[in-house]
Amino acid sequence: MKSRFSTVDIRAVIAELRHSLLGMRVNNIYDVDNKTYLIRLQKPDCKATLLLESGIRIHSTEFEWPKNMMPSSFAMKCRKHLKTRRLVSVKQLGVDRIVDFQFGSDEAAYHLIIELYDRGNIVLTDHEYLILNILRFRTDEADDVKFAVREHYPLDNAKAASPLPSLERLTEIITAAPKGEQIKRVLNPHLPYGASLIEHCLIGAGFSGSAKTDQMEGKDFERLLVALQNAEEYMEAVDNFDGKGFIIQKREKKPSLEPNKPTEEILTYEEFHPFLFSQHSKCPYVEFESFNKAVDEFYSKLESQKIDLKALHQEKQALKKLENVRKDHEHRLEALHQAQEIDKVKGELVEMNLEIVDRAIQVVRSALANQIDWTEIGAIVKEAQAQGDPVASAIKELKLQTNHITMLL
Repeated sequence: MKSRFSTVDIRAVIAELRHSLLGMRVNNIYDVDNKTYLIRLQKPDCKATLLLESGIRIHSTEFEWPKNMMPSSFAMKCRKHLKTRRLVSVKQLGVDRIVDFQFGSDEAAYHLIIELYDRGNIVLTDHEYLILNILRFRTDEADDVKFAVREHYPLDNAKAASPLPSLERLTEIITAAPKGEQIKRVLNPHLPYGASLIEHCLIGAGFSGSAKTDQMEGKDFERLLVALQNAEEYMEAVDNFDGKGFIIQKREKKPSLEPNKPTEEILTYEEFHPFLFSQHSKCPYVEFESFNKAVDEFYSKLESQKIDLKALHQEKQALKKLENVRKDHEHRLEALHQAQEIDKVKGELVEMNLEIVDRAIQVVRSALANQIDWTEIGAIVKEAQAQGDPVASAIKELKLQTNHITMLL
């Protein structure tokens, strides 16, 4: 299940937020939890709510999210600096999954920067990007940058857009990858598009969505370059996105308690995208008039869906246990039935050879009554068998320690 935004998602939602929210003023700020914040925006003719979740998502929402009774210190600090200020711009920093919201203009401007990668972060800065408050203090040891109050937010560290890799570089990346690795997974760390867009463009260029590195040969690399050029066109187009949103669904089978009743099929939300990619064309999906509405619907139903899926899983486990108990019961009955048949045959054989069985019992009892040693009784039986005695010949084994005689009838 998809859990966070890709670069394509960020660009699409930014384009929609620019269209719908720019020019609105901050009315208030609330925290849903320690990572999720709601910014109430308004202008004379309309109201809107912007939802920010550190490391996960940004979108406007129409749902009523539960708010903490007492605002956190971060929410209070944001209220102090952002309340009544106008939302002036929304932009992505480079090609990183970082979004910069600017409230107010010139020296009266404040920036709310949300990081949508790794563990995420939300940073409040002034017009010079001096950090006023931060959700998660940290130090980036690789770049020797400290994220803390009174430090400058490192805008220069944002990854800049880079040109498409050349055919030689693309060949080098693929040939250096482990054999059998999927191409989309190999390319994903080197490109800003995200695995879903790469897979879509691979299919468009005639590859399988799960094509592997060891399947590449000759002119396949040229076709792969064409696929990436197509992905680049998508990235440019999504900057001015004004399209629809799609939620890809997954079919789950709900088992039936009644044996003759067919299993019920339920649809759960699996992914959200601003385009209906080729790999999802045969999947069930829900179409929305905007990507923002698709994302809002996806996350609003996520928790209830998790509860439903957990209940479904528990139901499947319970039915599996019930089926195992039923099968075990059937096996036990079958074993008892077989044992009953064997005992029935044994009883019939004893009745048919009653005279020999009685004589064998009498002979052994007599020997035991005369206190003859068990080993000697066994030797006597073997001697009688050698002489062709019919009773002794019917005795197969003596288990005198358990008072048993095994007879071959």
